[in-house]
Amino acid sequence: MSRQKYVVVGAGPVGSLAALYAAKRGHDVEIYELRGDLRDPSTTPLNFTKSINLALSERGINAMRHANQQELLDHVFAATIPMRGRMIHGKRPSGELSEEPQDYDIHGRVKWRSNTIFAVDRAGLNGRLLDIIGAMPNVKFFFNHKLTGADFKRRKAWFEVRGQNSSSSRPEEVEISFDFMIGADGAHSSVRYHLMKYTRMNYQQEYVDTLWCEFQIKPNEGTELHDQKSKFRISPNHLHIWPGKKFMFIAIPSEDGSFTCTLFLSGAEFAKLESDTSKLPSFFDKYFPGVTSLIEPTELVSSFEANPHLPLISIKCQPYHYSNSVVILGDAAHAMVPFYGQGMNAGLEDVRILFSILDKHAAVENNNPDDPGAIDPTFQRGLALAEYSALRVPDAHAINDLALQNYVEMSASVLSPTYRLRKFLEEFMSVHLPSLGWQTKYSRVSFGNERYSEVVAKSEHQGKVLLRGFIAMLCGPIVAGVLGLYLTRRRSFGGLHFVDSIRSLFR
Repeated sequence: MSRQKYVVVGAGPVGSLAALYAAKRGHDVEIYELRGDLRDPSTTPLNFTKSINLALSERGINAMRHANQQELLDHVFAATIPMRGRMIHGKRPSGELSEEPQDYDIHGRVKWRSNTIFAVDRAGLNGRLLDIIGAMPNVKFFFNHKLTGADFKRRKAWFEVRGQNSSSSRPEEVEISFDFMIGADGAHSSVRYHLMKYTRMNYQQEYVDTLWCEFQIKPNEGTELHDQKSKFRISPNHLHIWPGKKFMFIAIPSEDGSFTCTLFLSGAEFAKLESDTSKLPSFFDKYFPGVTSLIEPTELVSSFEANPHLPLISIKCQPYHYSNSVVILGDAAHAMVPFYGQGMNAGLEDVRILFSILDKHAAVENNNPDDPGAIDPTFQRGLALAEYSALRVPDAHAINDLALQNYVEMSASVLSPTYRLRKFLEEFMSVHLPSLGWQTKYSRVSFGNERYSEVVAKSEHQGKVLLRGFIAMLCGPIVAGVLGLYLTRRRSFGGLHFVDSIRSLFR
């Protein structure tokens, strides 16, 4: 494989993993990041780059596994908390607080990595990735660099250097050249913006009518704490949900015993609470019972006033590349709402799939005896990028739609008897009739590596089978009754026609 210059824009988890994949293949890698060094605690994230606490599942783990960097995996599993299911909080008719676990496995078994989601600290994961690639001799970092222009035909780009010590009032601009650019610079991607000038990109952006605000449940404190779990005020091995039907409050555990909590609420409801924050504790007592016993009402109000109320954006676009010079990954290609916990996982999976296709095309043999020279890597990369866009777009669109749909499930359907019945039936069949290949949609998405579009197709098929089975179960007694009546009357009246027997029921 010939050595090329890869430029990665964005040093988040997706961009860092892409840089690691490229560097492991012997390429010269340069990483450009708008912010300062993300490992520096003083680096303040911009509002539009601040992200909700992360859930790591099999797809993301598999992408890191294929990086062949054992120390990365060791760090991930040493610094994450396994969540074996959801914990649904509510209040019984008697007024007593309730907690109902809904484990991902029907029998409550925790199979390491096969039916578990891991709560992960974004900064910790990102920092470990940056440490690993920073130790590689063919990787260079350029922090505080803002992409201001790109020519994807001539493979040139321009960055504004946003250093603090410049004597000039106007930031310095630098020009670079590259062989291949990877854009992993988030939902408000500059790479995508410039890519649109070179390809006929279909683009769809939607702000859903939900804002989010972050809160924190503090850990237990005191010398009487005897083990790790005693630091946590609620179960550390569940994703905690307070469903409010039209809104929702969730809590995800952190290593220090705290929980990162997120309130999801419509813009109109946020506006009401913003006009009089003193009503916030009573609002929580009404819709999220028990939270004010975990977060002091005064602290609840102060967090609501201090923390930003941020929008949720859903983005679809295609294609993801231009020619052989640029591709976009992660949120830059398919930003999604966080309700399936797949945003980062899908982005990390993008990296694995992209490089598997690049590797396949780079390994193509030259069978032309008239041209014994090496295959042109630029030409092969162009074929690989076209294949990647064709393969990945339908999958990214599928998980984007699933994430939007899952908000309804998390905020309301988890309380529905119909939802619980279907969940039980699907899990029962997956355990007791494994030869049928029956799995829940959530299991296929979160605990496997099937294409998202195939998961949707299989889930829809399973839904139809369940519906037919349910109809057959309901109609069975009616059909049996009709047949019994027919046979009885046939014997009584000597050969009464079956249709006449049915008609006689309605006379």
